[in-house]
Amino acid sequence: MVAKKGLTFEPVPLPDRFEYDDAEMARRAAAFLGHMRKRHSVREFDPKPVPCEVIADCIAAAGTAPSGANHQPWFFAAISDPALKARIREEAEEEERRFYSGAAGDEWLGALAPIGTDDQKPHLEIAPWLIVVFAQRWGTYEDGTRYKNYYVPESVGIATGVLLTALHEAGLVALTHTPNPMKFLNGMLGRPASEKPVMIIAVGHPAADAVVPSAAKIKKPLSEIMGLFEADGLG
Repeated sequence: MVAKKGLTFEPVPLPDRFEYDDAEMARRAAAFLGHMRKRHSVREFDPKPVPCEVIADCIAAAGTAPSGANHQPWFFAAISDPALKARIREEAEEEERRFYSGAAGDEWLGALAPIGTDDQKPHLEIAPWLIVVFAQRWGTYEDGTRYKNYYVPESVGIATGVLLTALHEAGLVALTHTPNPMKFLNGMLGRPASEKPVMIIAVGHPAADAVVPSAAKIKKPLSEIMGLFEADGLG
């Protein structure tokens, strides 16, 4: 990152502005909702290649996300190399075997049962791309000076959400995977100790026989996820 020592607040005019009437806003919001309702987490992938530039544009979109102090505390490692994907699968399954053989409590395993997961993760090899999301706990300026990052989990979470939305917009499916611990990814991918791997995202096209668990399509109704506090209309 460029050192901010000489930077001062300098407002510039809003570079992009969209002016829609209420009807157009409603149409766009409804259309986006309908599109996002077609997003599915998929475990069966077609090995058909996906162009690198598609993945790069989706990651670039994730990089537009807001972040604490605009420090952008994230790094996305995009992997298509078969040998590297195989190594990641091997390491991830080792952690998963520990998880499913006792590290996870009965309640956690019970919650996962309707989803149909286990310690086998073939999608980590079959999907044409894996994207490993790293959270940068601190960074360094161009002159080597170390600086602190702020609101790192929140910032990385927002950027990852943008990434998943961009992948869906591109017509791809994705599956988030979080083996714990994931420190093996730092050494494997040459990332510094300042970065914490938080997620592996398998990306590609769905297999012809892809399925989703019916339980995964049960979403909370709007009444359970939104509280509405409107003005009372009194002057």
